[in-house]
Amino acid sequence: MKLAEALLERADLQKRLAQLKERLLRSTVVQEGEQPAEDPNTLLLEMDNIIKALKILVMRINYTNSTTTLVNYGTISDAITHRELLMKKRSILEAVIEKASIMDMRYSHSEIKTIPTVNVKKLQDQVDDISKQYRLVDTLLQQTNWLTDLK
Repeated sequence: MKLAEALLERADLQKRLAQLKERLLRSTVVQEGEQPAEDPNTLLLEMDNIIKALKILVMRINYTNSTTTLVNYGTISDAITHRELLMKKRSILEAVIEKASIMDMRYSHSEIKTIPTVNVKKLQDQVDDISKQYRLVDTLLQQTNWLTDLK
């Protein structure tokens, strides 16, 4: 199985677990004399099986991510961290740009005028560069996920 397939399976198991939780909650309490739509004990057993499968799969994904190296980025885990931090920085810079770009809405000349304290153009250039870096790392990760066998 390729790493990308394992990631898809992990997402599917997580989705199934969330759906199972909802089914369990609906079957937990019924009116006296009624039966639940589904047997909670059967659902709890299914939950345990999904959690066991998810645990094994996540451990294998984590091991693969920590032992597979990428050119210029270290391991897959290192590249994922790099990508996440790029996104955080970009998000912060975009918020600063948005705040600094708000037009000054004064009703009269007697009101206090606000001016940006940062160079919006320079920050936007940084955001564009970070976006490019993000796309490069993300593309490399996606490619690696489809080429790497799960360990």
